[in-house]
Amino acid sequence: MLTIASRVPDHGRLEPWRFIIYRGEARHRIGEQLADLAEQREGPLTEGRRNQELARFSRAPLVIGVVSSPKESIKIPQWEMFLSGGAAAMNLIVAANGLGYKTNWITNWYSDVEDGRRILGLAPHERVIGFVHIGTFDGEGPARPRPDVRKLYSEYSGPWEA
Repeated sequence: MLTIASRVPDHGRLEPWRFIIYRGEARHRIGEQLADLAEQREGPLTEGRRNQELARFSRAPLVIGVVSSPKESIKIPQWEMFLSGGAAAMNLIVAANGLGYKTNWITNWYSDVEDGRRILGLAPHERVIGFVHIGTFDGEGPARPRPDVRKLYSEYSGPWEA
């Protein structure tokens, strides 16, 4: 799956992303640390709220973090490196689904919090692209409204004018 995930556009071959594998007991330890961090930020948590944080990384047997790890480059902009990582995350989902697994790509509150990123193993300069939860599921996922693609494109008609 990671080999397939890594086959993405990568201008300059910088590999400006990496993967962190979370499995086994580590998933439960992360939940405990996230619950403690949430309590530091929010004050005492209700039992339901604490359980929500405890289960963050243990709902699936495998979670793969896709992390933007930008490199120094005078030619390649940071946004392009981040998009390359997004493509890696999407390829990971396609690879896992192709092997018969179910996936869920999430980020959540701890992705934008320095202490949350530290708990999850990111270096200070790195950012979360997503956490891909991988496992099996017999049911159907919730139906969500999808965009009307006809509203998302246009035919080119010349330069944009103000």
